[in-house]
Amino acid sequence: MKTMLRRASGMISQWRDGGRVRAHVTAGVVAVAVVSAGAITYAASLSRTATATVTVSALAKLTLSSLTLAFPDADPDTVPNIPASGGSLSITAKARTTIGSTVTLVVVASDDLRSGLDVIPATQIRWTTSGAGFVPGTMSKAAAQTVATWVSSGAWTGTQAYSLTNAWTYATGTYSTTLTYTLTAP
Repeated sequence: MKTMLRRASGMISQWRDGGRVRAHVTAGVVAVAVVSAGAITYAASLSRTATATVTVSALAKLTLSSLTLAFPDADPDTVPNIPASGGSLSITAKARTTIGSTVTLVVVASDDLRSGLDVIPATQIRWTTSGAGFVPGTMSKAAAQTVATWVSSGAWTGTQAYSLTNAWTYATGTYSTTLTYTLTAP
């Protein structure tokens, strides 16, 4: 007499046949065992690309250690050139530009030095410099004068020491003009 017992959701069948227990594994279980026991492993790889974009524009930054220059009164016989009382002007220029382009720093006077109707010509103001690219010069109200030039992007520091040519011919008074610095990075 054969008695059949079902186990594991109908995948394994057992029956008794003359006192022996026999097991029968269905084909579904065998297929799962063969697939899961296999030594072959498959891996997948997929690549994608992205584009990074950076925009770098021309940029210029100028820093002056002082926004005022003062020339104290002095005897023209003993002080023919009056140095600015604050000492040298420290200048820091920074620029981003295309490779090989010339970066320029210029200064121009808005007018001659004036005290009411009295005038001291702007050309009486001169400067000496220190630092790479900086050059000495004479002030002008007619055209911007070069203070420094450099090539390509960078950051530079230097000094500009102003002096005023002293003369007995100046009328008494307090004279002033505005000096405008322009840093250009094409």
